[in-house]
Amino acid sequence: MGPPVAERPPGPPRAVGKTMLNKYARAFFTRVFTPLAALLIRLRVSPDVVTLVGTGGVMAGALVFYPRGEFFWGTVVITLFVFSDLIDGNMARQLGRSSRWGAFLDSTLDRLADSAIFAGLALWYAGRGDDLLLCGVAMFCLASGQVVSYTKARGESIGLPVSVNGLVERSERLVITLVLTGLSGFTLFGVPHIQVLLPVALWVVAVGSLVTLVQRVVTVRRESAEADAAEAARLEAAAQEAAAAGNARPTDPAEDPRGADGGEQR
Repeated sequence: MGPPVAERPPGPPRAVGKTMLNKYARAFFTRVFTPLAALLIRLRVSPDVVTLVGTGGVMAGALVFYPRGEFFWGTVVITLFVFSDLIDGNMARQLGRSSRWGAFLDSTLDRLADSAIFAGLALWYAGRGDDLLLCGVAMFCLASGQVVSYTKARGESIGLPVSVNGLVERSERLVITLVLTGLSGFTLFGVPHIQVLLPVALWVVAVGSLVTLVQRVVTVRRESAEADAAEAARLEAAAQEAAAAGNARPTDPAEDPRGADGGEQR
């Protein structure tokens, strides 16, 4: 779930390398869902309600269908509810709301939805899928997705720009996982050997998430070193300026040990 319930307040500079997927796909679907968002506003539906319903639908689709191996229908349900996140952001913009609460709620529920998707796949491989290696890969995707998001949020919270998005952002992870998982469910329609796409999706997301994590950690380390060096230089310059000001201060005759007349004290 991508855009916030309400428009995010101004924050740190945006990271470079914003993906084509985010730029064009979001613009397209924003135009598509604008009429529906306007209808929900007229019906007095809150953007927060849309966010909560969307997250609940994603979690239900992932945790009900995926553990049973119903990848096609599970992906259909998840995709329908994922679009609700574009709707709530559209509603917030039409209402002219800018809410820190909306941004917080949206980001928090995004983490729950993402976790449910990979948890559902892990449950499949731990049960009827009978592949502990892929179960572990799915769990790694779940954990690494949370950590990748945390590194950026934590870096920004300590005043760093974290000026890199990395190889695989959340939107890419979601698209790769849902598209290939949904296609692997075409075994339902008699398509042979297509189920191999699900392991491919998990490995691609796992490797991409690891690379992205390393990229962000390296970026935060570099930016923190630069920030610390700049702060140290600023403090040193301030200390030198204070010392220079003290040396240039005129001497008070009362403080001169020789006395006001410049002679030796008796």
